[in-house]
Amino acid sequence: MTASSSDPESSQALERWRMILGAPASHLCALDAADGQRDVAMQWLYGRDEELAQRGVRKGGARGAGASDERGGTGDSMLTTVDWLEGITKLFPKETVERLTRDAVDRYQIHDLVTDPRVLERIEPSPALLKAVLRTKHLMDPKVLELARNLVAAVVEELMRRLATEVQHAFSGSRLRRPSQVRLARNFDVKRTLRGNLGHYQPDQRKLYIEDAHFFTRSRRRVDSWQVILLVDQSGSMLSSVIHSAVTAACLWGLPGVRTHLVAFDTAVVDLTQDVTDPVELLMKVQLGGGTDIAQAVHYAGELVENPRRTIVVLISDLYEGVSPSGMVRGIRSLIEQGCRFLALCALDEDANAVFDREMGRRLADLGAFVGAMTPGELAAFVAEAVNS
Repeated sequence: MTASSSDPESSQALERWRMILGAPASHLCALDAADGQRDVAMQWLYGRDEELAQRGVRKGGARGAGASDERGGTGDSMLTTVDWLEGITKLFPKETVERLTRDAVDRYQIHDLVTDPRVLERIEPSPALLKAVLRTKHLMDPKVLELARNLVAAVVEELMRRLATEVQHAFSGSRLRRPSQVRLARNFDVKRTLRGNLGHYQPDQRKLYIEDAHFFTRSRRRVDSWQVILLVDQSGSMLSSVIHSAVTAACLWGLPGVRTHLVAFDTAVVDLTQDVTDPVELLMKVQLGGGTDIAQAVHYAGELVENPRRTIVVLISDLYEGVSPSGMVRGIRSLIEQGCRFLALCALDEDANAVFDREMGRRLADLGAFVGAMTPGELAAFVAEAVNS
């Protein structure tokens, strides 16, 4: 089956399928030089996927440009990670490069994308690479670690910039609109004025005559100080939430009426509040993995609480307690009964896709906890609503 040169649409469709399927579809059509290079780059990555090979897609191991389409082999030359990265940067658009590098670090654990200084000097920072750095930083020598820190800083700066806008928007609702006798155009209350003068509407003229104009004053609501205590599970499955917790804490820090604490835990509890203003340093201190002692973290949060009715405790965890489920439930019940607002967030990231212990989630919900997932912007809005209520 080959495409006719007089049917360009059919030819393009076959080329797309050839690129998707790799060597098993080599009989569909020939590839030009540029597409051939793209095919080699994709084969270098996806050719190592045993599941795809079993489905007849991208069979064979990673190969260089001289490898046969029909079987694996070393070919004339083997692509290195540096070669591959340099090639895809030239061959594919930016969004495709981001997807390829994300698959490289997440699906295939190609660690030298973030442990090889030659790669780190060339690679475009992305959230996927940030996660890879945090997973592998213990493997890095000091020189590589410094390059990796620059990558972390670039990604965190972008996350901070985006979230800061959402936080600012959420907390801008802290201004009250009260009636005012001061008649300033910028404070004209359109809705109240329309409602108050509807009786003066003249249908035949299709005009509304304003006899009483209303204005408001913008005065900032006085807020009592609130504590926001973030308890962050350091297990590997929560990595994305760890990153966004650090960024969220940094954006909440210093807001009027809010005191933020950031506490990381596995089987030990580490108070990272002193590093909240430097999320890059904070993330470089995070130690991923280990067991999970949520009960101990909840107990520590209880020691931080000063005014329960002005406290929001946010547990960011998949709720799989490894030490004392009953102790965890008792601690959370105690905080809620004292008056704390308790959130059990099974994900705090841009996707808010939660995977968690659903039975434990139901038990906490029955206690009065909010159980679910949020984006960082949604958490900021929740805090703003509580603080300004």
